[in-house]
Amino acid sequence: MNSALQFQISPYTPFMQETSIDLGNGVQLHVEIGGKETDPAILLIMGLGAQMLFWPDFFCKSLIDQGYRVIRFDNRDIGLSSKIRHKGPRLNHLKLMGRFAIGLPNNGAPYNLYDMADDVALLIDRLGLDQPHIIGASMGGMIAQILAAKYPEKIGKLGLIFTSNNQPLLPPPFPKQLFTLIGKPESRDEQGIINHSLKVFKTIGSPGYLNQLEALQTARKLYQRSYHPAGVLQQFLAILCTGSLLPLDKQIQKPTLVVHGSKDRLLPPSHGKAVAKAISGAKFELIEGMGHDIPPHFIPQLSGLFAHHFKS
Repeated sequence: MNSALQFQISPYTPFMQETSIDLGNGVQLHVEIGGKETDPAILLIMGLGAQMLFWPDFFCKSLIDQGYRVIRFDNRDIGLSSKIRHKGPRLNHLKLMGRFAIGLPNNGAPYNLYDMADDVALLIDRLGLDQPHIIGASMGGMIAQILAAKYPEKIGKLGLIFTSNNQPLLPPPFPKQLFTLIGKPESRDEQGIINHSLKVFKTIGSPGYLNQLEALQTARKLYQRSYHPAGVLQQFLAILCTGSLLPLDKQIQKPTLVVHGSKDRLLPPSHGKAVAKAISGAKFELIEGMGHDIPPHFIPQLSGLFAHHFKS
């Protein structure tokens, strides 16, 4: 770990410390770290429009208790990390989605997932990490696939959760789930935005496992920490302008565990299966009843799977 970095206790999680890291490429990432410095590191990469706090404290603590140092961070354009101003023409995301689904290339986004993977590689260097294991969720799993193919010397083993390689002709997201995720709240005041967040949690999450009070508290905490809807759209454009990761998956040599929920309607399980099939030697685990989220009920199982994978 880089001893020159200055940390302070996270205002959200007492067992984590926070800092901001200047990557040297015009981007600063906000980071939290927990666990013993002597323990092997796990770097968590979160998904589309999701602040690092979407990695539940319980999940982080469970990995720490199993002997790991855990790092989570806000991707560019979200949370407390740098916001990217788009100076180009306005893009028609519906047109881009149609081209994306059948494997046609898109361009024009302010950045793509390769740029976001470069951010992670620079973060590993700035933190002085020695081949951390990686867990990427959803879009974060896509970034992790690029990282593993492009910078294999920088990482240890690879863990992926409810993600895709976006190869052509995979079953599309269920429309309700996709358009709820990228949709706009009914009003722009705090309550309207929190209500929209609750709707997203309920729509994409694991059926029957939403705790309404906890979800309300989480939505309010996230809104008060940062609200940047332009970043959500730009991250979505980054996915659409990156295209299929299938050729990269065929290059990955890292031991890989792919985990997916049987009730995921944003990225159906066939997406995770496609990733596992494309990466040599990858293992696939289907979690019965889990959607596109990490509710407390599934955390012991999930953290145990990843901890075992990284130790094996």
